[in-house]
Amino acid sequence: HLLCEQANGDFAFTIARQLFFSVYDYLFQKELIKSSDATIGGIASKSVKESRYHMQHAIDWTIRLGDGTNESKIKMQSAINELWMFTEELFEMDEVEALLIKEGVAVDLKNIKSKWDTQINDVLAEATLTKPENQYMQTGGRIGIHSENLGHILCEMQYLQRAFPDAEW
Repeated sequence: HLLCEQANGDFAFTIARQLFFSVYDYLFQKELIKSSDATIGGIASKSVKESRYHMQHAIDWTIRLGDGTNESKIKMQSAINELWMFTEELFEMDEVEALLIKEGVAVDLKNIKSKWDTQINDVLAEATLTKPENQYMQTGGRIGIHSENLGHILCEMQYLQRAFPDAEW
């Protein structure tokens, strides 16, 4: 997801990104438990607990920063504004997912979008932050169109394999 490949900023930026993604991930894992594939459903039932923890952590910090000092509120609102354009992509689906949804294996992201919107709206309201409106929404990560940041992330992740190509784990 484009949201996750954005370069690290300050703490507020990290928390805003974590909020958007962890709410999505929690709702996704919760639905994935219902998968017709028992292995996938089983993994999701274990993962949802961890997802809930990360979501609650991000919610708590969003409220602390948004409803905290004037400086923390400004930084948190700025982070929300900057990252908002990447949130719509979380709910994009392709033909393969449509087929898996039909077979009961995958999650129909349309079903969790409204829950995500409600949860995010509730958190932003409690944190006295404003949801960005009428903003351009960036998409394309799911079809291979990525930001420059992904190149840096991949380089970092591939360092060991490139430095020691014959290494065995």
